[in-house]
Amino acid sequence: MPVDHDRLFKELLMTYFEEFMLLFFPEAYEAIDFQEIRFLPEELYTDVTAGEKYRVDLLAETKLKGEDGLIIIHVEPQSYVQEAFSERMFIYFSRLYETYRRKILPIAIFSYDKIREEPATFEITFPFTNVLQFNFLTVQLKKKNWRDFIRSENPVAAALLSKMGYNESEKIEVKKEFLRMLVRMNIDAARQTLISGFFETYLQLTPEEEEKLLNEVKKMSNQEGEKVMELMVSYERRGMEKGMEIGKEEGKKLGKGEGKIEERINIAKSMLKKEADENFITEVTGLSYEEIELLKKELE
Repeated sequence: MPVDHDRLFKELLMTYFEEFMLLFFPEAYEAIDFQEIRFLPEELYTDVTAGEKYRVDLLAETKLKGEDGLIIIHVEPQSYVQEAFSERMFIYFSRLYETYRRKILPIAIFSYDKIREEPATFEITFPFTNVLQFNFLTVQLKKKNWRDFIRSENPVAAALLSKMGYNESEKIEVKKEFLRMLVRMNIDAARQTLISGFFETYLQLTPEEEEKLLNEVKKMSNQEGEKVMELMVSYERRGMEKGMEIGKEEGKKLGKGEGKIEERINIAKSMLKKEADENFITEVTGLSYEEIELLKKELE
């Protein structure tokens, strides 16, 4: 199933819009009155020339400090390379201005995995005059060094760590630091689920990498390590809830579906390593108590 990038970014930014602005655009953050903010309905525009429809997903209406008039903040997450993107941003801007006739602050978030130069302007010029210079704010996540953000207690920084500039050999360390950030932030379960769901969508570890991560967590100081371990077990529980229905449909016997069997055994081993309750493991995986005990002895 393809990833719905627009939905993921919209959920994150609508929940933590103020934190997003503080993290990447501190000057704009200082000028904006976040007490007045409200999110507007999506806008759908048709490109008459190309015959395509485009949706402006995130529009926030608010005020600037010390000014009476309202402004519109348009944030456009871009998950793929588009050569004429700056032109598209200008078209969005012009259509939005035509609709609202207010100051508009356009922002682009480039979330694709390539590292490339992205223009932050759109110009129309002649040799004898400059007709238009349209500027917008940008943040290119892949150009951000993830290590620069791990001391932050900003939930947007934690979620977007998964889209920043790291290499394959750093994946385990990135996730470990993400978990540490989450522990320090001490936020409620619903927001934890939102942030961890976003992170896990873009940074997924193999079972072998998860085991290495577990060993790294065990080396941490007692108090911090215990809290991180609690988080990992709670994620395991929430993640496995979806698997419970699948497990019930397949039956509780190992003789049904070899591929599914291996997957359930790996899940059980992972949960045992994290000291999850054996009754819960049995319920989630569909394995018997005897099979769980055998796996437990294998891991000793």
